[in-house]
Amino acid sequence: MRRTVEIAGGIEQLFGTLDENLKLLESSLRVTTHLKENRLELEGEASQVDRAARLLGEYSSLVRGGRVFNNGEVQAMIRMAAEEPGISLRHVMEAPRHRAFGKKSITPKSPNQRRYMECIESHDMVFGIGPGGTGKTYLAVAMAVSALLTKQVNRIILARPAVEAGEKLGFLPGTLQQKVDPYMRPLYDALYDLLDADKLERYLEKGIVEVAPLAFMRGRTLNDSFVILDEAQNTTSEQMKMFLTRLGFNSKAVITGDITQIDLPSARKSGLIEAMDVVGSISGIAFVHFNERDVVRHNLVQQIIKAYDEFSAGPRPLHLEAAKDREGR
Repeated sequence: MRRTVEIAGGIEQLFGTLDENLKLLESSLRVTTHLKENRLELEGEASQVDRAARLLGEYSSLVRGGRVFNNGEVQAMIRMAAEEPGISLRHVMEAPRHRAFGKKSITPKSPNQRRYMECIESHDMVFGIGPGGTGKTYLAVAMAVSALLTKQVNRIILARPAVEAGEKLGFLPGTLQQKVDPYMRPLYDALYDLLDADKLERYLEKGIVEVAPLAFMRGRTLNDSFVILDEAQNTTSEQMKMFLTRLGFNSKAVITGDITQIDLPSARKSGLIEAMDVVGSISGIAFVHFNERDVVRHNLVQQIIKAYDEFSAGPRPLHLEAAKDREGR
């Protein structure tokens, strides 16, 4: 089947660098394309051509309405259309109600990201679990900023366990805050990306936004707050229980972590893994599991994560088996 679709906006914006977006469209939806001026001819099975035409039609409609897509958003749009045939891009790209994200306009780049944002809106406690680069922390911080700016909460509290990622840093000079700040840096990065520096500095000075190690949460009850626990795979069972029981009235909690990157001593069980079993059936708590298809970093990152997953699950590579045989001899 052949079908021709008119493309709104610049062809370069849709096609991407070296036509990488067009190649992704062809491989994901199993169609071939031919460019004729500002029209794209689609060829393939009828159902696949219809899906590609609907995707490009919605894209053009959004562009005519003033929506500007960056390269990553175009790729995300194509992946979502491939994974969920019935998905409406307008529903995904245009929020059902206004969200204030500070300096940025935030839209989900995968079906799981969309579900994650919806769960955060509709649940008081959400677990976001999956590999790095899937937007777990950034989207949680964005939703927290939105809640603060729209006065749904009075403060944001971001916490992380201060665990070294496989390196022994030794003694760190400076005050207690200076010692723990390196562990909190990814959270500061997200905040500075979403809020003007002057406004964020004021929030930090007044305690409206607080970034602290998880140990500082003990003994507190957090009311009217949006609380995020990042790197939760590095919590102990006791720490996780302590954090989950801090939640006060009119508060939300988001817990993020990657259970494939646990930096605890081998004898300690991850509090995140235990919590998945302990509280997984409680009504009002949502779990969103991300995978390599949700990665929004460089395209190679998706392939690297998939390769490591296959390496962990599959048989030992031949070169390792050969080395083991040599050691035995």
